[in-house]
Amino acid sequence: MTQPPVLILGARSDIAKATARAFAAQGHPIQLAARNAETLAAEKTDLETRYGVAVTLHEFDALETTRHEAFLSALPELPRIAICAVGHMGEQEENERDTAAAIRVMRSNYEGPASILALLANRFDERGSGTLVGISSVAGERGRATNYVYGSAKAGFTAFLSGLRNRLAKRGVHVVTVLPGFVATQMTEGMDLPEKLTAHPSEVADAIVKAVARRRDVIYVRPIWRLIMTIIRAIPERIFKGMRI
Repeated sequence: MTQPPVLILGARSDIAKATARAFAAQGHPIQLAARNAETLAAEKTDLETRYGVAVTLHEFDALETTRHEAFLSALPELPRIAICAVGHMGEQEENERDTAAAIRVMRSNYEGPASILALLANRFDERGSGTLVGISSVAGERGRATNYVYGSAKAGFTAFLSGLRNRLAKRGVHVVTVLPGFVATQMTEGMDLPEKLTAHPSEVADAIVKAVARRRDVIYVRPIWRLIMTIIRAIPERIFKGMRI
């Protein structure tokens, strides 16, 4: 039986590449979408050679929201599964000084991903099937002094995914929210991350594949993060505002 195609949005990230490999290993054709998509030619060849699946490259910029509809129309086939791995953390101190930098973070983590998933949702809804996966962050569960610009955008994206899931629950379309916690990627390179709380991209990819198959709604890649964030959310504001975590 032919597997349905999987669209990977933001296909250049470490998590996106690992996720593409995980689905390709199951025999899914892969659509890799990113800026300067031609630079993913080596990844395309590797997936085709290693897993024997069809792989196509597609130019995609999450921030060019007016072109998202045309992007979807140009795909060779509407995917059955779409994973949005688009994101940009930036630097909190720079975001505090530079409004343009902060806006880029907000748009990269909320506006762009929400725009493309909204359009995919409409097409999936019309078809009556499909799975949408959004990679959000535990940073969106409470605003913290050390990354509140990034966290606020992820909070918006998490709420968007929740609402989308609620809207589509009886329409044959499934929506998965992924909360990875710390992940050892190029984006976090140089950070002193605790080993027990830090996942690897392949671990995130495996969690996504399982979540899609099991029709999970919200997943923490490492379950310990569910407990950690429950505790953080429970700290009274009068105490929390004096903390720097």
